[in-house]
Amino acid sequence: MLEKTVVELSEALKLRKVSSVELTRAYLEKIGTNNKKLNTYITVCDELALTQAKMADQRLAKGEKNPLLGIPIAHKDIFCTKGIKTTCGSKMLENFVSPYNATVVSKLNKAGMVTLGKTNMDEFAMGSSNETSYFGPVKNPWDTEKVPGGSSGGSAAAVAADLCAIATGTDTGGSIRQPASFCGVTGLKPSYGRISRWGMIAFASSLDQAGPISKSAEDAAIIMNAMAGSDDLDSTSIRAPVDDYTASINDSLHGIKIGVPKQHLTEGLSIEVEESIRQALQVYEKLGATIKEIDLPNNHLSVSAYYVIAPAEASANLSRYDGVRYGFRCSQPTDLEDMYKRTRSEGFGSEVKRRIMIGTYALSAGYYDAYYQKAQKIRRLIKNDFDAAFKTVDVILGPTSPHTAFGLGTTTDPVKMYLEDIYTIAVNLAGLPGISIPAGLVGKLPIGMQIIGKDFAEAKLLNVAHKYQKETDWHKMKPSLDFGD
Repeated sequence: MLEKTVVELSEALKLRKVSSVELTRAYLEKIGTNNKKLNTYITVCDELALTQAKMADQRLAKGEKNPLLGIPIAHKDIFCTKGIKTTCGSKMLENFVSPYNATVVSKLNKAGMVTLGKTNMDEFAMGSSNETSYFGPVKNPWDTEKVPGGSSGGSAAAVAADLCAIATGTDTGGSIRQPASFCGVTGLKPSYGRISRWGMIAFASSLDQAGPISKSAEDAAIIMNAMAGSDDLDSTSIRAPVDDYTASINDSLHGIKIGVPKQHLTEGLSIEVEESIRQALQVYEKLGATIKEIDLPNNHLSVSAYYVIAPAEASANLSRYDGVRYGFRCSQPTDLEDMYKRTRSEGFGSEVKRRIMIGTYALSAGYYDAYYQKAQKIRRLIKNDFDAAFKTVDVILGPTSPHTAFGLGTTTDPVKMYLEDIYTIAVNLAGLPGISIPAGLVGKLPIGMQIIGKDFAEAKLLNVAHKYQKETDWHKMKPSLDFGD
């Protein structure tokens, strides 16, 4: 039962083949058995989950038909949850209990979803491997010697290992799509402003976006119907009409134009990943799509621009963690200055401190024009490249990551780690929607394929992804959960 999609579980709940309480208990039991090995959850909410499941069963008994009602979900530990610890994977917030719910959490609670717990993540969402978490690294369920990707590694691994039916994640430079790729699941990064950021702990405010990690594009479409929309509490949310993401999911792809960036199928891409992408393109051609090579000439500048803009915004956003009002405070400070300095040096991990330092430097007098301002100009060029491409194609397709999941502890060079997101970062800089779906296996490790859409074209992305998943079984492949001792 636990391996089923949200669509299948919703049908089973509706037909009373299983109750939400039974389903929730089964997930909690599986988490209890496997979480120690995988480290996917930071907090498990047994009592809350069962209470919410009982309420969901009552609503189902009254004939309520919401497809998310009674479905167990896990939230990335970056979303504030009332009365539950929200750590952001950091010592700084190790014991922080939020007094309110993030808008995303409130919306999904209203839909009747059951909160199983909070998933592990890279500290303050800074990382591409889930190794920067204060609570230890998450293991990839396909191979526990490999990373699950980051920063939403806990959410992706939990979905892959059937430790929840679906999960929330956030994506600043690839943090939904890359772990989805490494863990063989579906991860959607919506357009900037499509989903409220209120109550989602900020890393880089102009780049962060919440989205779902699921077992299929169809599941992602269902939860998007509940998550999407403007929010008066979030000034960055867009007041644009919200699609019914399930309405067009089965539309024909006949005549659709798919662009393939020549910059994405070049040196540095593994042969196996390239072959999987080319095979996927053949599937789309059979479905009636036209494939066209496109040029994104400034794509190679995206990593450089991102690692100026994101740290600059992080240095401002993380200045609030100083030991005064909440979060970690150093012991026995001699004065206010000592408290500030020691709290921040002891409370943050090395990667977070590195990015704060980079960001502060880039914003400092004498360097602002040379770094931050120039990076913003490059960002505009990247957006213009996408706009030009979308005049001739409907979606853009390529690899999510240059390779499959790499080994835990093998990538210690920060710059090398930053290059892990080479195919995903440009999408965030341009504010566009992108989805990663499984497209093959190398040995026992999944390969992810990224599809990029126009502004607010999530419905089209989900349609293109779903039609591929109807023709292939890659998204149905499961890791072995025989973890031994």
